[in-house]
Order: sequence, then structure tokens, then C-alpha cells
Amino acid sequence: MSRTRKALAFVVAVALSHTAGLQAAHAGMIATESVAAQVAQADISQQRASVLATLNRSDVAEALSAKGVDMDAARARVASLSDAEVAQLADQLENAPAGASDVLGVIVFIFLLLLITDILGFTKVYPFTRSIR
Repeated sequence: MSRTRKALAFVVAVALSHTAGLQAAHAGMIATESVAAQVAQADISQQRASVLATLNRSDVAEALSAKGVDMDAARARVASLSDAEVAQLADQLENAPAGASDVLGVIVFIFLLLLITDILGFTKVYPFTRSIR
């Protein structure tokens, strides 16, 4: 009997030593507003980092320096922007055309518009077209 008691005591001791490190989980409700606020704060932080990364690019720094802008002052201004201003600026940087101007696209559009109206017979701008009328 003492051998079974010792074996049983050993098994109980091993089982208790393995469960001693476990902790109970406490689940609670998380408000939607708090999660949304955390996500919004993370988005704003990411947008602020994106604006600062754009500001730190060498071509942007050269262009701003050529216009007389102090880079440290520009970084300080970006840091002092409100969350809404940072979001608006990041959106403008994201959606700005790469060439900063779409003059070539407008010129091509006007050329094609006049070419089509010449072919349809509404105008006579180009001498190399023949009207279908």
C-alpha cells in the first residue's frame, strides 16, 4: 500500500506542478468606440510617418531647400499638425499626380477632340483630315 500511495503522491505532485504555472483568463467586453479610436490613432500615426518620409526624401528636400524652406522647420510643422490636417495632407500626397501637372494629358485630349470634330465635319482645324459629311 505504501508503494501505491507513493506513486499516487508522485502523480499528484507532478500534476500540481504543471498546473501551477497556468493562470485563469479573464474575458471582458471591449467597447467598439475604444477599438475604433485605437485603429484611428494607428492610422493617423502611420499617415504622419508617411508624410515625414515624403518630407525626408532627397528630391523633396532639395526642392524645398531651393525654395528657401528650412527642413527642420518643415518637420516641426508636420509634427504640430492636427490629426485631421495630417489625414488631409497624406491623402493629397497619395492622390497627387506624379508629374505634379497633367498638361500633356490636356493637350492630347484637346488634339483628339479637335481631330474627331474635324472628321465629323463640325470644324476644319487640321488640313490633313477629310469630313465624313
